[in-house]
Amino acid sequence: MLTMRAGTRRRVALLLRALGATVVIGAVVGGANGSGSRDAPLLGAMLGALGGATNGVILVGAILGAEILLPPTRRGHALERVPFLVAFAMKFLVYGTVVVLVVGGRPGGRLVRAVAAMLLSPDLAQALYVQRAPRAVLMVSVFLLLGNAIFVLQLGRLLGERTLRDIVFGRYHRSRTEERFFLFVDIAGSTPLAERIGPDAVHRFLGEVFRLASDSIDDHRGEVYQYVGDEIVITWTVAEGRDGARPVACFFGIEQALARGAPEFHREFGVAPRLRAALHGGPVIAGEVGGSRRAIVYHGDVMNTTSRIEQATRDLERQFLVSGDALERLTDLEGFAREDLGPQRLRGRAAAIQIYAVTAKPSMNGQKRAPDPNVTPTCQGD
Repeated sequence: MLTMRAGTRRRVALLLRALGATVVIGAVVGGANGSGSRDAPLLGAMLGALGGATNGVILVGAILGAEILLPPTRRGHALERVPFLVAFAMKFLVYGTVVVLVVGGRPGGRLVRAVAAMLLSPDLAQALYVQRAPRAVLMVSVFLLLGNAIFVLQLGRLLGERTLRDIVFGRYHRSRTEERFFLFVDIAGSTPLAERIGPDAVHRFLGEVFRLASDSIDDHRGEVYQYVGDEIVITWTVAEGRDGARPVACFFGIEQALARGAPEFHREFGVAPRLRAALHGGPVIAGEVGGSRRAIVYHGDVMNTTSRIEQATRDLERQFLVSGDALERLTDLEGFAREDLGPQRLRGRAAAIQIYAVTAKPSMNGQKRAPDPNVTPTCQGD
């Protein structure tokens, strides 16, 4: 049995939706072109629709397939390390070659003529499917569309897809109150590590930690709010994070990813990363701020309290602390053990807050495993 991670499943679903839309658009454009046949406009429209859909699927399958499925891979991560404009130019060059081959070679038209030649006469097939739109016009149109699409995808990775979407559609143009979870994940011991290996090496160390953490965040539908020094702040709306206890499962998923990468960390840096984390939930005010640079920010006591809970991991000597407020908003917690630490007075707060230490229950082989309801089992073929 193989498993398909939730993030991979969503990317595949996105690609399939894009392919479906491409089939429709390609069929409409190709059908309109083929309907100009004087001998048999209906048959010409059908053959044109088939050819247009075929060309569209080849283009979108190759280009958007790479854009959607490549980023989580090693080559995708290597490409993300190059400057934004360099990556954009490289992709535009490679994808432009694909456009020239498809639009210039017209595999859809060749397929249609071959099919029509088998069902009809070769002369009639040639007469029915004639590309009337100039190739130069088609190439320029496709280049413009793909250039804009690639730029938007690159911008989404730079700013965050949800942040870009929310800014474009003005979701937070006016401030609004939301119920949210906030997960603060801190890299323990990064300050003495920086003194030992130097700032450049510790930057690479943190960069690799954040890269490995991103897969689990994506799998559990989290959103990176910000990187603050050696800390990641991840957020969910309560509606998005409730099922499957996604914020809790996300933390243990990050821990597992770092455990798998521990040999590489030891080889390069002489130490593996250790985590501390805190989870809290409640109402916050969300909205856009800034002038020359716009950003979506969250204000409220929830943020401060989560930070205080994370600081309490040192005093209470626990790796992962979760507030009672957060646990009340979560479901599917059967895979996690909760230690009631009672009401705790946090620094800077007058009122005590109920705190729990949370760990993943051991699996059958004795290893800690965070249950992931978002992973779908798939059968392995022969």
